[in-house]
Formats: sequence, structure tokens, C-alpha cells
Amino acid sequence: MKLDRRTFLGTATAATAALSAPMAFAAGHGKPNVVVVGGGAGGATAARYIAKDSAGEINVTLIEPSRAYYTCFFSNLYIGGFRNIDDIGHTYGTLASTGVNVLHDWAVGVDRDAKTVSLAGGGSVPYDKLILSPGIDFVDGAVEGWDMSAQNAMPHAYKAGSQTELLKSQIMAMPAGGTFAMVAPPNPYRCPPGPYERVSMVAHLLKAHNPTAKIIVADPKEKFSKMALFQEGWADHYGGMIDWIGSGFGGGEVSVDPSAMTLTIDGEVTKVDVCNVIPAMKAGQIAHSAGVTDGNWAPVNAADMSSKADADIYVLGDSSQQGDMPKSGFSANSQAKVCANAVRGALTGSKVFPAKFSNTCWSLIDTDNGVKVGATYEATEAKIAKVDGFISQTGESAEVRKATYEESEGWYAGITADMFG
Repeated sequence: MKLDRRTFLGTATAATAALSAPMAFAAGHGKPNVVVVGGGAGGATAARYIAKDSAGEINVTLIEPSRAYYTCFFSNLYIGGFRNIDDIGHTYGTLASTGVNVLHDWAVGVDRDAKTVSLAGGGSVPYDKLILSPGIDFVDGAVEGWDMSAQNAMPHAYKAGSQTELLKSQIMAMPAGGTFAMVAPPNPYRCPPGPYERVSMVAHLLKAHNPTAKIIVADPKEKFSKMALFQEGWADHYGGMIDWIGSGFGGGEVSVDPSAMTLTIDGEVTKVDVCNVIPAMKAGQIAHSAGVTDGNWAPVNAADMSSKADADIYVLGDSSQQGDMPKSGFSANSQAKVCANAVRGALTGSKVFPAKFSNTCWSLIDTDNGVKVGATYEATEAKIAKVDGFISQTGESAEVRKATYEESEGWYAGITADMFG
């Protein structure tokens, strides 16, 4: 039986109709099927570019459980009071209206022999090419005393949305002179400057609402991204508020007790009011279910982001193990465009251009005090390799820092339009 192509517009009626009975979702007409799992910076971009550039020659299905996607990038600015939560939330209606079949469901398994993706709501989706961009999951037992059952008491807030709102509400409810603690993650992890921008934004919020509060950062690393820039900013704007404890001072010997709200660093127990636990990370679960990871991350070929375990599966963004690029929204967006070009070429014979990648990570330290780090990359036989890079300098003028922040705002508007249309 020939099925009409399903364009999922995100309404409750459409969701019920699309997922009401177990079946295989197919688009007919003999056109190749590309299935994309994960609707973030990598997956949404790949789906949009394949649908747009193939001019209807390829059926594109995006599987994403959430009806609104909240960007992890810029979520710290919500915590700091520079953005509203709605400012970082995006829906899929425009993407669906441009030819992408959007299914709001969980992808729970991949049959690589049958080339199907199974859905939590029942049924399966067939593919000729499968793109996985599920973001991150957390490593069990990475922080002693913490697991996902403790995420309401000690939020991770490293998957943006309700967790981000919860963390901010906890910060706002801190008693005068209270203590905010963060357990920072080990390398590699999503958004290398992210925890330290968060510290800056928490400090900015506390300086305005709870100026005698203290911040403790327990870090298993000896150094971190933009370290000199952040520490300069903390000294200039939040003097005496932030105590960063690196691995040399016990920051790697950490446990927590969510019920008692305590943090233990190298045997010393501290009572805290809010504790932001950011555990070690690994590829999103569907990548493991598909059998394309090494146990943590998914190794890929640099030229097209194809899995080293299966040439018909591609892995983008945070979940991929690709070489020198950081795990960031910009990286995922850049990789998605390379992947989309390669997938379209493989399925339609269109021209495939040499892979080139870029990334910039902006961070806000205080009002109009933005800093950045970035690089360009190329595909080699071994990995995605860094070609050159740049970073903000300590001691920059207020005008330069303001311009950097304004640049980041323009980038955010541009990348979200590139993702969602």
C-alpha cells in the first residue's frame, strides 16, 4: 500500500494520528529515505539542509521527542537574567512546513540489518541513510552519591529546559549568605567553557540578589577553557565570591549527598544550599543502541561524519568522536552541513564538496563582557584536524568585550534560523 508523505506539524491531533498504531512510516514514490534522530543543532540542521537542497528527491524524517527545543547554548544567559526562557525555546513548525516529516517520539532502537529505527510509540521508520544527533547522556556513577534520581535535588541543567528553570529557581531561593556549589565535569564534555560561563552568570545573579553568597567549584581538571579570561573576570566583577578548587587541591575527590545537601571535597564536608552536579558525559543512548560507539562516544570518519562501524549511519555533534572540534552547538551545526552534503550526494549523485568545519564558543562574564574562542578545521584521514584558531585576550577594552557579546547575539539569531528555518 502506498502511503502519503506525513508532514508532522506538532499538533496533538497530528501526534495522535501519526503514532496511533504500530506500523512502518514510509513516504512512497520510490524516493530514498533519510532518518534523523535528534532535533538539536546537528539534527535539525541536517534535516533542513537535506530537505531544502534535495528539492523533494529525498524523504527526510526527523525523530525528536520534544515539541520545543531549548538550546543549551545561551541557557546560562537565562540563569544570569539576560534572557527569558522563551528566548531559548524553538519549535518545529517551520521545519515541518519546509518538507521535513517531524515525528515527536523517542527513537529506542536501530536494526542495522533491516535498516529501521523503532519508536517508543510503536512501529518503525525505514531508512537508507540514518543520521544520529542525540546529544549527550551521563555516565552512571561518575559523581559519588549522585545519579539521575537526584537531578531534582541537585540539578545538572546540562540538557536545557526544565532543568535550567529548576536550577535558577533554586538559586533565587537561596538564603542570604548561602552557598552555591558546582561539581564540574571531566574532559571531554559538551561546551568546554559552559560550566565557567554558568559560574559567571550565577555570580552575576547572586551579586544583584544575594551579594554575601558564596560559590564553590569542585573541578576534576587542572585547567579549563578560557581559564585566564574567566579568572580575570571573576576577580574584576565578583571578587571574593568564587572559590575554584581544581584537581591539585582535591577537586577530583568529590562526593555529594543530595538528601543532606552536602558536598565532600577531599574528605572535607560542606553544607550547601544549591548544588549543580555536571557529571561525566557520553554519547546519547540511541548511538549505543545502534552499536556505533566505543562505549563512550561514536567514532566517525572526518570527511562526512559517517560512522566507522556502519557506512549508512552518520553521527553528529556531541555524540561523535571526530578529533579536534569541541562538543558545541556551532560544531554540530558545521558538521551537519558537511554531512547533509555528503548524504545528498550519496543518494542523488549531486556534487559533494570537500569538508570544511568551523567553531566559535562565546561566553558572557558580566554585562557586555563577552569573550570567545574558536578555530577552523579540515578533514584528514585520521580526524577532523585544527587548522588555526583565535581567543579573546586578557585586558581587552570594554568596547571590544561589548562588541564580542553583540557578535554572540547575532550568531545566536543566525544559527537558530539555520537550524529551524
